[in-house]
Amino acid sequence: MKDTPGWASPGSAPSDGQEPGASDPADRPTEARPEDQPANPPGPGAKWSKEQPPPSQWSAPAGPQNPGQTPPQNPAQPPPPPPPGPGWGSRPPTGPYGGAPHGHPGYAPYPTWGNGWGGPPPAAKPGVIPLRPLGVGEILDGAVATMRTYWRTVLGISLTVAVVTEIIVVLLQGLVLDNTTDTSALGDPSATLDEQTSAMGDVLLSSGVLLLISLVGTIIATALLTAVISRAVLGKPVTLKDAWRDARPRIPRLFGLIFLLLLIPVVAGIAGALPGALVSAAGSGEGGAALSVFGTLAAMVVALWLLVRLSLSSPALMLEKQGISKAMRRSARLVRGSWWRVFGILLLALIIANIVATIVVVPFALAGAAFSDGGIGGLLDGTGNYGWTYLIITGVGSVIGSVITFPIVAGVFVLLYIDQRIRREALDLDLARAAGVQGYGSPEPGTTSGS
Repeated sequence: MKDTPGWASPGSAPSDGQEPGASDPADRPTEARPEDQPANPPGPGAKWSKEQPPPSQWSAPAGPQNPGQTPPQNPAQPPPPPPPGPGWGSRPPTGPYGGAPHGHPGYAPYPTWGNGWGGPPPAAKPGVIPLRPLGVGEILDGAVATMRTYWRTVLGISLTVAVVTEIIVVLLQGLVLDNTTDTSALGDPSATLDEQTSAMGDVLLSSGVLLLISLVGTIIATALLTAVISRAVLGKPVTLKDAWRDARPRIPRLFGLIFLLLLIPVVAGIAGALPGALVSAAGSGEGGAALSVFGTLAAMVVALWLLVRLSLSSPALMLEKQGISKAMRRSARLVRGSWWRVFGILLLALIIANIVATIVVVPFALAGAAFSDGGIGGLLDGTGNYGWTYLIITGVGSVIGSVITFPIVAGVFVLLYIDQRIRREALDLDLARAAGVQGYGSPEPGTTSGS
């Protein structure tokens, strides 16, 4: 018979110091009869037992057996030699935590013979995520699972923050921005460069203010939803009252953190444009303008780098009960060495959230334009002047979009924070103990576990 992986034919290799082809003396009959001898006896030195099983009886084990159990043997044959390499009765080298070679303490060692070689067993999953380092899809799935499982609490927080934020946006647009901004020059081919530049500045100003308010609302929703998501990881129920009780003492420090995070791009922009402004004031207009553009681009890069480094400050402040400066330093340590990964996951989450919000808001914007004097045509070419009807209808659409996107963005921020701590500090062990998982991550005898 042909050899298969992890299996050897009987007598194909020496065993216990015997020569190949030799049988155990206990298996030889005491008296050999002539009629029992084969027609062509083997050559000198070959002594085979008279009782040989048919070839069809030798096959690989059909099913899994208990660890440490030896494969079945025919009593008339010598035991087959052990197969080479890892397999029956042997175990691959373990990692520093007594588990798999990759060394993560949450994984059990590889199984011995009979249990298969499918890799480490699945990690414990008491809540919305498995307690191990997460992939991008698992982070997004955990955010959606939290929103689906704890929808009452998530809906209450998201709806409250979205309504308050949108009321501020609608009032600001209707009372201030619509009266101070003029964007008609953007659709006028005969407008001068100065008029178009001024109109573009008005658009950037109004968009920046609205984006700032939306960003504040997102950070507040993320902070309030942190308590919900942290308990969802453990599989524990949480109510709106519980979430508010956990978040309320941290609200003042949260606003201080938001102020510092928003101050970063402002300070970076001023620092980047200042050299060009000084050169322009000295009399070199073209050189100053070029230097201002270069400085502004450099400031944007620096601001983006800092914001990603500090992106986990809000979960650190809410969950670790630390001060503002300590939370920012904590975020910087967690992101160190993983900047591009954190940036990519956050960018993907923001893109998905904006796509979902756009899908929800666009029908409301078209409906608001249809009920206004400018019509849908004025909305498409940017020449329509819409009033309160348009703002209210689009505001309703924005609230619905925010209710959907706030939990997704908040879930990604918090789960990314938990993932970084699992990767760097073995937080999964603490989470498993807090969730009541028995025996998770316990080291093997003779090994030590670390964090």
